[in-house]
Amino acid sequence: MRRFIPFVKKPPRVAVVRLSGMIAAGGRSAALNDENVAPLLEKAFRRGKPAAVALIINSPGGSPVQSSLIGARIRRLSEETETPVFAFVEDVAASGGYWIASAADEIFLDPCSVVGSIGVISASFGAHEFIARHGIERRVYTAGASKSMLDPFRPEQEADVARLRGLLDDLHGTFKSHVAERRGTRLPQDRDLFTGEVWIGASALEVGLADAIGHVVPVMKERFGKDVRFQRYGMKRGLFQRIGARVLTDALAEAEERALYARYGL
Repeated sequence: MRRFIPFVKKPPRVAVVRLSGMIAAGGRSAALNDENVAPLLEKAFRRGKPAAVALIINSPGGSPVQSSLIGARIRRLSEETETPVFAFVEDVAASGGYWIASAADEIFLDPCSVVGSIGVISASFGAHEFIARHGIERRVYTAGASKSMLDPFRPEQEADVARLRGLLDDLHGTFKSHVAERRGTRLPQDRDLFTGEVWIGASALEVGLADAIGHVVPVMKERFGKDVRFQRYGMKRGLFQRIGARVLTDALAEAEERALYARYGL
């Protein structure tokens, strides 16, 4: 009833948004992407004028484009609503996960959290020898010299690899610029942090990739008082996920996600 009584000051409220999983374009019900995350962020920043937005992040990365879109949306909403943003990393915020975390004003870690992996990777396979050994003839017709670039069913071409490296360097440069802009003087000037290396807990603090060790509830109570209230937002699972079933695409996506987490020993 207190909220209906005039002149009674309401306790501050922190909107908590959970961002967990692999970052990938639309089509995967559990993936982090701008389409899935946008409604959560819009509500978190705009509903009831929160004192702050806390992002709970647990992601091994994924699509650089979706990472950039989510990070840009966080910054845009923060500036439009004049709401501070705090990121709290659970198991991992690596690669695209760290891209999103660095959109926050401050980053907090658990002592065992893994952060970093500021790099870009492209992985494929080569099967031209296998199909030739089995007498398989592949026929491909293109208009455009680069249309079949890095075709896994034909020998690797030096020109194709050079073009791919150029694309990866461009993406890496954008990633580095984002982190350098967001972390600013907190990053050491005499050390290259953009090699794809990862850091854990206190070591991440030493190199400026995070600000402190801390968890969402005690940190927010320290900042906004013991009476602070929490409004939590999270992605809803579909019917198949709620009852434990998996369609084929979700099963493949889950396997890919597990492989990403496994890169960080998780």
